Amino acid sequence: MRRWDGRFSVWRRLAAVVVACSLSVAVARDTERGTSGQFDYYLLALSWSPTYCLTHPHQTECELRGYGFVLHGLWPQYFGGGWPERCPTAQRLTPAAEGFARRIYPSPNLGFHEWQTHGVCSGLDALDYFKAADSARTALRIPRWLDAPERDLRVRPATVVQALRDLNPALRADGVFVTCARGELAEVRICLGHDLLPSGCGRAIRSNCPAGVIGVPASR
Repeated sequence: MRRWDGRFSVWRRLAAVVVACSLSVAVARDTERGTSGQFDYYLLALSWSPTYCLTHPHQTECELRGYGFVLHGLWPQYFGGGWPERCPTAQRLTPAAEGFARRIYPSPNLGFHEWQTHGVCSGLDALDYFKAADSARTALRIPRWLDAPERDLRVRPATVVQALRDLNPALRADGVFVTCARGELAEVRICLGHDLLPSGCGRAIRSNCPAGVIGVPASR
């Protein structure tokens, strides 16, 4: 796998904990069953775990502390809006794939959900899908001040986007968006091609953050 600046280097690993952060994104059409492997691009969603855990303190994944961005998902999307879900496929969640999923997700149930909902539409087998999600996640360089801040921050969404693009210059201006929950950073969403290199997003992917500054809760 190439780093997004085109040079070979060691992948930088983020925390291998996933939070299932439920956020709405406007879409131009509903989800559809779709055909496995037939989609336009991937949406990589990295959740800000402190925001999720403030409202879900008793979730198992929130017992692990000191995390900032963590993997939420790698989801096939359509440029026209919407995405395929639960595509018919002969691929199955093999023991090898399940074992790898345990390394990047905090629970077997979440790994199973990601495969059954999104992975089956990727055209990949389960192990390759999980490896793709992990590679996309670890390819992104995170600004030091967003790695695991020890105090609450107040920033503009554009500041988060620009900081990511400064460290990852291949990211496109139309390929990175921030989403919020209750005025606080919830996720960064990055659009990638089938090759996992940066892409522009479809017309439905937008920020839902309020104007002005947003809160960035410290790592808990």
